[in-house]
Amino acid sequence: MAKRYRGTYNPQHNIVKKEHYKQFRNIQPNRNPGYLFLKRTADICCSFLALAVLSPLFLCVALLIKRDGGPVFFMQTRVGKDGCPFKMYKFRSMVVDAEKMLKELQEKNEASGPVFKIHDDPRVTRVGKFIRKYSIDELPQLINILKGDMSIVGPRPPLPNEVEMYSDYDMQRLKVRPGLTCYWQCGGRSKISFAKWIDMDLEYINDQCLWCDFKIIIRTIPAVLHAEGAY
Repeated sequence: MAKRYRGTYNPQHNIVKKEHYKQFRNIQPNRNPGYLFLKRTADICCSFLALAVLSPLFLCVALLIKRDGGPVFFMQTRVGKDGCPFKMYKFRSMVVDAEKMLKELQEKNEASGPVFKIHDDPRVTRVGKFIRKYSIDELPQLINILKGDMSIVGPRPPLPNEVEMYSDYDMQRLKVRPGLTCYWQCGGRSKISFAKWIDMDLEYINDQCLWCDFKIIIRTIPAVLHAEGAY
């Protein structure tokens, strides 16, 4: 049986939690059978169509990454709905041994909470800077959507070590299937604090409906094209 990740109490991390609005306690996702059926149907149809239409772009990006050497795709364990792990696909935007270099860069972390982000990350390749800026590196996750690991709209899937630092409040974001985009993705991305990010994810779970999903997808397009908060 696959390991399910659960948060643990972390006093130091709890200091960051003071930023929370605390307005989404004991939140419950939309369990309407009609909504869930239509959402999954839309995920399958849209991801399949997008993979077909974007296949020339996939080929171009793959050739550029391969020219720099190393594998084209990067697979990483992420935590999905109810704490279940899965392998998430991305175009490789960093050097091959990027994860080994992480420990040396931890003191330069510019993000709050358990997330790691820095401007001008030395691990990012030349091609990687471009594909990360416009979220092209995330497109292989359409395969995860087709498989059912993810949805088009939902909270971004966290890393296992991040989840291990989650409080009970944070863990609520794992009540739904993770997604390619959500309020955070079209509302500032890396410029948003971890606490605000959690609140935005819980706000989405509170608002869940087809109209909400549609609005987020539409808002994501200009956000990605303008590279808002991307690095």
